[in-house]
Amino acid sequence: MHLSRHPLLLLLTALSIAFSALPVHAKETGMPSASTNAATPLSKPGKTGHVLVNGVNYHYQIHGRGAPLLLLHGGLGSTEMFGPALAALARSRQVIGVDLQGHGRTALGERDLSLVDMGDDLAILLKRLGLQQVDVMGYSMGAGVAFRLAVQHPERVRRLVLVSAGYAQDGFFPEMLPMQAQLGAGMAEAMKPTPMYQSYVAIAPRPQDFPLLLDRMGALMRKPYDWSADVPQLAMPVMLVYGDSDMFRPEHIVKFYQLLGGGLRDAGWQREHMSRNRLAILPGLTHYDIFLSPTLASTALSFLDDQQAPQNWTAQPGGAK
Repeated sequence: MHLSRHPLLLLLTALSIAFSALPVHAKETGMPSASTNAATPLSKPGKTGHVLVNGVNYHYQIHGRGAPLLLLHGGLGSTEMFGPALAALARSRQVIGVDLQGHGRTALGERDLSLVDMGDDLAILLKRLGLQQVDVMGYSMGAGVAFRLAVQHPERVRRLVLVSAGYAQDGFFPEMLPMQAQLGAGMAEAMKPTPMYQSYVAIAPRPQDFPLLLDRMGALMRKPYDWSADVPQLAMPVMLVYGDSDMFRPEHIVKFYQLLGGGLRDAGWQREHMSRNRLAILPGLTHYDIFLSPTLASTALSFLDDQQAPQNWTAQPGGAK
């Protein structure tokens, strides 16, 4: 299979280029072997372990101190894919990174991949870690799992940040759907030179499962879904974050925000009609690099820490009296 003739492989290679900013992990230590850059080194976990839930032995790692934040990575990635964004979050938060089923240091096992099932699993995992309620931030596939966790177990989630996520399959640009449908084991050989494959085999408990993971990821992406009825039921404050060149259609992004109660009317002079939920569009970012951006961390933290702007003009220094 020639790479330049296969659109999905080109797409995956683009994502792999983003991964190339991260080190291939040292299997013996389970720790990063280098920094993404000298100014912002990768955060090193203070604690790691596994929790067996419903037949899946989830790997977790805990970084930093502060209020707990569950951090969920994207498809074919791992917790370390956040790089400098993870380090920035860990400066003020206790970040609990979980490698999702079949990813990172969590074995694939026998079960099909399901965002609904993983949402249930994480509620149990949090309880077993002694965490009754946490903030949750997920990117891409991880955002889907975070969404299901929040819908199915709202008592576990204080605030929710969904990064580059859709509520229905038709949210993607239409050319993405046939490419996603082609994902499968037949691409494994062509992906071996990519950082995505190399980072997987460096830490996976069963590196030989990579083709099977591609099959199950393909099956997951081919399955239609529409969770529009669940969006208005979210009980906690929610922030949606996208790059201005994301893989989701702008119309879908706006509709997602409107389903959350935002963007329906003017907020009012005293912010009296302002939604509790937020929408952030980060300039100059795409689906394939937003997870690495320190801007993502600062944007999410401003929401998670409930940092509010002055309530009106008169509150500004020198404002009208």
